[in-house]
Amino acid sequence: MTDPAAPLPLERPNHFDPPAALARLRASDPVSPLAYPDGHTGWLVTGHALVRAVLADSRFSSRAELNHFPIPRASAPATLQPAPPGIFTRMDPPDHTRYRHLLTGQFTVRRMRELTTRIEQITTEHLDAMDRHGPPVDLVEAYAMPIPALVICELLGVPSTDRERFQRHSAELMRLDNTPQERITAYTALQEFMHALVTAKRAEPTDDMLSGLTAADITDEELTNIGFMLLGAGFETTANMLALGTFALLCHPDQLAFLRADPSSIDHTVEELLRYLSVVPYTTRTALEDVELDGRVVKAGETVTVSISAADRDPHRFTDPDVLDLRRQTGGHLAFGHGIHQCLGQQLARVEMRVGYPALFNRFPTLRLDVAPEEVPLRTDMLIYGVHRLPVTWDAA
Repeated sequence: MTDPAAPLPLERPNHFDPPAALARLRASDPVSPLAYPDGHTGWLVTGHALVRAVLADSRFSSRAELNHFPIPRASAPATLQPAPPGIFTRMDPPDHTRYRHLLTGQFTVRRMRELTTRIEQITTEHLDAMDRHGPPVDLVEAYAMPIPALVICELLGVPSTDRERFQRHSAELMRLDNTPQERITAYTALQEFMHALVTAKRAEPTDDMLSGLTAADITDEELTNIGFMLLGAGFETTANMLALGTFALLCHPDQLAFLRADPSSIDHTVEELLRYLSVVPYTTRTALEDVELDGRVVKAGETVTVSISAADRDPHRFTDPDVLDLRRQTGGHLAFGHGIHQCLGQQLARVEMRVGYPALFNRFPTLRLDVAPEEVPLRTDMLIYGVHRLPVTWDAA
């Protein structure tokens, strides 16, 4: 007898841990029936090995028109729709393969090296601005959001003067409680902005990713959507990792002390924070045929929600997984996904964090929260987890 389907657990016990119900399911029923808000009945997968297997299995589809959304969303469309041309993260091969190949060719070693230099410069500029302003500041506004936003501007060739505009519209699209009209307004504004930029790049190419893609055999619509997708994905996740990771380190002074004592541990620090925090908590796949998972039969057409946050806290994969341990060997975490859809910009995100965390703590060695931890507003109302604000202070010279 199949257990009754339940909604996706959402209530978190604290700032950093995933919903407690996920751990219980992972231990007792790692492939469990899931009730989706639109009435669909599918599955929730919580074990690390099983999540990894689903993400690597071509029998599970990423196509937008097949995947049901697991969280209630006020602006959700009435019916599932195919992804627009260029939004390849919600496509399967061969369409996904074609687009991803085009993008992979733009993430060159030279471009990443040049961006690393710019990341260091942009980071220093924002630390200088914080220094001039003096304490306290909201670290999200002063540091965590603008740095990745400016970096993605550099990568795509977006004028930095447009940063605040696209940040505002992107944030609107990430909300779970926005109305259909609010979502349409933000989406249309970003589409119009990106289309104008693509038109300009075709007319006068410069040394950036969008200009590089104008030489490919793709339409303006495809290129507009690729730019639209990269613009949002390229800064929302990293920005929230910078803010939430800083929050976690400030709440774990022993771990912060270890990082300060051994700056060479920054690589381990970044990977452990990615594992521990999992700001992208889940993703979905839909079975193209009947598939057996851990004794359950997922039937063709049923959507599977894989819990990244539960997988990265699986004690069968990581010892003491609910402990933040910067000494941990975290190879195999799924924060960037797995399989053919693994995050294309993961190395750029890593560079931003490897630069951003130590630079912040080196410049302000007395950095600390300016409010009690429970007063920090969490992004439980957004697609990407993190904090809305992070009030911090330090001892000014």
